[in-house]
Amino acid sequence: MAEFLGTMTLIIAAIGSCILPVQVFHLDAGLAVLMNAMAVAFVLFAVIEAFGPVSGAHFNPAVTVAMVVSEKMRKKDAAVYIGAQFSGGFVGLLLTHLMYYDTVQQLLVVSENTKGPFVIITEALAAFLLLAVIYGCVRGRSKMTSLSVGLLVGGLLITTSSTMFANPVVTFCRMFTYAFCGIAPSSGVLFMIAEFSGALVAVAAMSYLYPKKLVEKCNPYDCPPRPVEFT
Repeated sequence: MAEFLGTMTLIIAAIGSCILPVQVFHLDAGLAVLMNAMAVAFVLFAVIEAFGPVSGAHFNPAVTVAMVVSEKMRKKDAAVYIGAQFSGGFVGLLLTHLMYYDTVQQLLVVSENTKGPFVIITEALAAFLLLAVIYGCVRGRSKMTSLSVGLLVGGLLITTSSTMFANPVVTFCRMFTYAFCGIAPSSGVLFMIAEFSGALVAVAAMSYLYPKKLVEKCNPYDCPPRPVEFT
Protein backbone atom coordinates (compact mmCIF):
# COMPACT_ATOMS: atom_id res chain seq x y z
CA MET A 1 0.00 0.00 0.00
CA ALA A 2 2.85 2.38 0.79
CA GLU A 3 4.46 1.72 -2.59
CA PHE A 4 1.10 2.15 -4.32
CA LEU A 5 0.33 5.48 -2.64
CA GLY A 6 3.84 6.85 -2.93
CA THR A 7 4.14 6.05 -6.63
CA MET A 8 0.65 7.38 -7.30
CA THR A 9 1.53 10.68 -5.65
CA LEU A 10 4.82 10.89 -7.53
CA ILE A 11 3.05 10.43 -10.88
CA ILE A 12 0.46 13.08 -10.01
CA ALA A 13 3.30 15.51 -9.32
CA ALA A 14 5.32 14.54 -12.40
CA ILE A 15 2.46 14.83 -14.89
CA GLY A 16 0.21 17.37 -13.18
CA SER A 17 3.05 19.88 -12.96
CA CYS A 18 3.40 19.61 -16.76
CA ILE A 19 -0.30 20.08 -17.48
CA LEU A 20 -0.98 23.01 -15.14
CA PRO A 21 1.60 25.50 -16.47
CA VAL A 22 0.95 24.75 -20.16
CA GLN A 23 -2.73 23.84 -20.47
CA VAL A 24 -4.07 26.12 -17.72
CA PHE A 25 -1.59 28.98 -17.29
CA HIS A 26 -0.32 28.91 -20.91
CA LEU A 27 3.28 29.44 -19.82
CA ASP A 28 6.31 28.78 -21.99
CA ALA A 29 8.09 25.44 -21.92
CA GLY A 30 11.13 26.68 -19.97
CA LEU A 31 9.09 27.89 -17.03
CA ALA A 32 6.95 24.77 -17.18
CA VAL A 33 10.03 22.55 -16.86
CA LEU A 34 11.22 24.58 -13.87
CA MET A 35 7.82 24.18 -12.19
CA ASN A 36 7.95 20.46 -12.95
CA ALA A 37 11.39 20.15 -11.34
CA MET A 38 10.30 21.95 -8.19
CA ALA A 39 7.08 19.96 -7.86
CA VAL A 40 8.76 16.58 -8.28
CA ALA A 41 11.59 17.47 -5.88
CA PHE A 42 9.21 18.68 -3.17
CA VAL A 43 6.76 15.81 -3.50
CA LEU A 44 9.47 13.15 -3.70
CA PHE A 45 11.00 14.41 -0.46
CA ALA A 46 7.58 14.32 1.23
CA VAL A 47 6.55 10.82 0.11
CA ILE A 48 9.93 9.33 1.03
CA GLU A 49 9.56 10.78 4.51
CA ALA A 50 5.95 9.59 4.80
CA PHE A 51 6.19 6.08 3.37
CA GLY A 52 9.87 5.26 3.73
CA PRO A 53 9.54 3.78 7.25
CA VAL A 54 6.95 1.31 5.91
CA SER A 55 8.26 0.16 2.52
CA GLY A 56 11.67 1.75 2.11
CA ALA A 57 10.16 4.22 -0.38
CA HIS A 58 11.27 2.63 -3.63
CA PHE A 59 8.49 4.04 -5.87
CA ASN A 60 10.64 2.87 -8.77
CA PRO A 61 11.02 -0.65 -10.25
CA ALA A 62 14.67 0.06 -11.03
CA VAL A 63 15.31 0.62 -7.32
CA THR A 64 13.43 -2.55 -6.43
CA VAL A 65 15.37 -4.62 -8.97
CA ALA A 66 18.59 -3.14 -7.59
CA MET A 67 17.61 -4.36 -4.12
CA VAL A 68 17.06 -7.87 -5.51
CA VAL A 69 20.43 -7.87 -7.28
CA SER A 70 22.05 -6.71 -4.04
CA GLU A 71 20.34 -9.62 -2.28
CA LYS A 72 18.57 -7.25 0.10
CA MET A 73 15.09 -8.21 -1.07
CA ARG A 74 13.37 -11.44 -2.01
CA LYS A 75 12.17 -11.83 -5.59
CA LYS A 76 8.58 -12.56 -4.62
CA ASP A 77 8.46 -9.43 -2.46
CA ALA A 78 9.96 -7.43 -5.31
CA ALA A 79 7.24 -8.68 -7.65
CA VAL A 80 4.58 -7.36 -5.28
CA TYR A 81 6.41 -4.03 -5.01
CA ILE A 82 6.67 -3.64 -8.77
CA GLY A 83 3.00 -4.54 -9.23
CA ALA A 84 2.03 -1.92 -6.65
CA GLN A 85 4.27 0.67 -8.29
CA PHE A 86 2.85 0.23 -11.78
CA SER A 87 -0.76 0.07 -10.59
CA GLY A 88 -0.28 3.09 -8.33
CA GLY A 89 1.36 5.02 -11.14
CA PHE A 90 -1.46 4.23 -13.56
CA VAL A 91 -4.08 5.32 -11.02
CA GLY A 92 -2.08 8.51 -10.49
CA LEU A 93 -2.11 9.12 -14.24
CA LEU A 94 -5.90 8.70 -14.43
CA LEU A 95 -6.47 10.93 -11.40
CA THR A 96 -4.26 13.63 -12.89
CA HIS A 97 -6.14 13.61 -16.19
CA LEU A 98 -9.45 13.67 -14.29
CA MET A 99 -8.30 16.72 -12.32
CA TYR A 100 -7.79 18.61 -15.57
CA TYR A 101 -10.71 17.11 -17.49
CA ASP A 102 -12.50 20.49 -17.57
CA THR A 103 -9.54 21.82 -19.55
CA VAL A 104 -8.60 18.78 -21.65
CA GLN A 105 -11.31 16.16 -22.20
CA GLN A 106 -9.00 13.18 -22.49
CA LEU A 107 -8.20 10.37 -20.08
CA LEU A 108 -5.68 8.30 -22.02
CA VAL A 109 -3.67 9.34 -25.06
CA VAL A 110 -0.77 7.52 -26.67
CA SER A 111 2.04 10.06 -26.80
CA GLU A 112 3.85 10.71 -30.07
CA ASN A 113 6.92 12.39 -28.56
CA THR A 114 9.84 10.35 -29.84
CA LYS A 115 13.34 10.70 -28.38
CA GLY A 116 16.72 10.51 -30.06
CA PRO A 117 19.44 7.96 -29.23
CA PHE A 118 21.56 10.36 -27.18
CA VAL A 119 18.58 11.30 -25.01
CA ILE A 120 18.06 7.59 -24.34
CA ILE A 121 21.70 7.30 -23.23
CA THR A 122 21.04 10.17 -20.85
CA GLU A 123 18.41 8.06 -19.09
CA ALA A 124 21.00 5.41 -18.30
CA LEU A 125 23.17 8.10 -16.72
CA ALA A 126 20.21 9.57 -14.81
CA ALA A 127 19.25 6.18 -13.37
CA PHE A 128 22.89 5.50 -12.48
CA LEU A 129 23.14 8.77 -10.55
CA LEU A 130 19.82 8.19 -8.79
CA LEU A 131 20.84 4.74 -7.55
CA ALA A 132 24.32 5.99 -6.67
CA VAL A 133 22.87 8.66 -4.41
CA ILE A 134 20.41 6.23 -2.82
CA TYR A 135 23.11 3.63 -2.13
CA GLY A 136 25.62 6.23 -0.98
CA CYS A 137 23.18 7.83 1.44
CA VAL A 138 21.88 4.55 2.86
CA ARG A 139 25.24 2.82 3.24
CA GLY A 140 26.92 6.01 4.38
CA ARG A 141 24.23 6.34 7.06
CA SER A 142 23.07 9.77 5.91
CA LYS A 143 20.19 11.32 7.81
CA MET A 144 19.15 13.33 4.75
CA THR A 145 18.49 10.61 2.19
CA SER A 146 15.01 11.86 1.30
CA LEU A 147 16.25 15.42 0.84
CA SER A 148 19.24 14.26 -1.20
CA VAL A 149 17.09 12.17 -3.54
CA GLY A 150 14.54 14.95 -3.97
CA LEU A 151 17.18 17.55 -4.74
CA LEU A 152 19.01 15.22 -7.14
CA VAL A 153 15.88 14.46 -9.14
CA GLY A 154 14.80 18.10 -9.21
CA GLY A 155 18.27 19.25 -10.20
CA LEU A 156 18.78 16.68 -12.94
CA LEU A 157 15.29 17.30 -14.30
CA ILE A 158 16.45 20.75 -15.39
CA THR A 159 19.96 19.56 -16.32
CA THR A 160 19.63 16.43 -18.44
CA SER A 161 18.39 16.27 -22.03
CA SER A 162 15.83 13.61 -21.08
CA THR A 163 14.49 15.69 -18.14
CA MET A 164 15.32 12.88 -15.72
CA PHE A 165 12.68 10.16 -15.97
CA ALA A 166 14.99 7.54 -14.35
CA ASN A 167 11.95 5.46 -13.40
CA PRO A 168 10.23 2.82 -15.56
CA VAL A 169 6.84 3.61 -13.98
CA VAL A 170 7.20 7.30 -14.81
CA THR A 171 8.19 6.35 -18.34
CA PHE A 172 5.24 3.97 -18.68
CA CYS A 173 2.72 6.54 -17.45
CA ARG A 174 4.12 9.25 -19.69
CA MET A 175 3.43 7.04 -22.70
CA PHE A 176 -0.28 7.70 -22.12
CA THR A 177 -0.47 11.40 -21.37
CA TYR A 178 -1.17 14.42 -23.56
CA ALA A 179 1.18 16.55 -21.43
CA PHE A 180 4.35 17.87 -23.05
CA CYS A 181 6.35 15.45 -20.87
CA GLY A 182 4.87 12.45 -22.71
CA ILE A 183 6.97 9.91 -24.57
CA ALA A 184 6.11 7.63 -27.49
CA PRO A 185 5.96 3.91 -26.60
CA SER A 186 8.76 3.13 -29.07
CA SER A 187 11.07 5.50 -27.22
CA GLY A 188 9.61 4.60 -23.84
CA VAL A 189 10.65 0.96 -24.09
CA LEU A 190 14.22 2.03 -24.84
CA PHE A 191 14.07 4.46 -21.91
CA MET A 192 13.10 1.60 -19.60
CA ILE A 193 15.95 -0.57 -20.81
CA ALA A 194 18.36 2.31 -20.27
CA GLU A 195 16.98 2.96 -16.78
CA PHE A 196 17.35 -0.63 -15.62
CA SER A 197 20.84 -0.80 -17.15
CA GLY A 198 22.00 2.37 -15.44
CA ALA A 199 20.61 1.16 -12.12
CA LEU A 200 22.47 -2.16 -12.33
CA VAL A 201 25.75 -0.45 -13.15
CA ALA A 202 25.22 1.79 -10.12
CA VAL A 203 24.74 -1.29 -7.91
CA ALA A 204 28.12 -2.62 -9.00
CA ALA A 205 29.89 0.72 -8.60
CA MET A 206 28.40 1.60 -5.22
CA SER A 207 28.86 -1.93 -3.86
CA TYR A 208 32.55 -1.41 -4.56
CA LEU A 209 32.61 1.96 -2.80
CA TYR A 210 30.37 0.82 0.06
CA PRO A 211 30.74 -2.96 0.51
CA LYS A 212 29.32 -2.49 4.00
CA LYS A 213 27.21 0.10 5.74
CA LEU A 214 29.41 2.44 7.77
CA VAL A 215 29.05 2.18 11.52
CA GLU A 216 29.71 5.88 12.08
CA LYS A 217 31.27 8.93 10.51
CA CYS A 218 35.00 8.41 10.52
CA ASN A 219 38.14 8.54 8.44
CA PRO A 220 37.41 6.61 5.21
CA TYR A 221 40.57 4.53 5.67
CA ASP A 222 39.71 3.56 9.24
CA CYS A 223 35.92 3.06 9.23
CA PRO A 224 34.92 -0.27 10.77
CA PRO A 225 32.05 -1.65 8.64
CA ARG A 226 29.13 -3.82 9.59
CA PRO A 227 26.74 -5.90 7.42
CA VAL A 228 24.24 -3.87 5.44
CA GLU A 229 20.76 -3.79 6.93
CA PHE A 230 17.97 -2.47 4.73
CA THR A 231 14.58 -2.05 6.39
